[in-house]
Amino acid sequence: MLRVTNQRKTMKKCEITGKGKQYGNNVSFSQRHTKKVWKPNLQNKTLVINGKKVRMKVSTSALRTLKKKGLLEK
Repeated sequence: MLRVTNQRKTMKKCEITGKGKQYGNNVSFSQRHTKKVWKPNLQNKTLVINGKKVRMKVSTSALRTLKKKGLLEK
């Protein structure tokens, strides 16, 4: 019997900047190339937007930029 679950798969993508996975090759000392994926450093943060609390997946570089511009406290 096959059970269908309603699990939501979320993307590894920043909801502010759109930064996502990058693909390339891992190159060893012997110059052997193997496939590699670099994933962004995402954090689940609760941000206040227009007076409402919204949970978002945000990259750490976007958080740093928001703090630098004064749009985020702490």
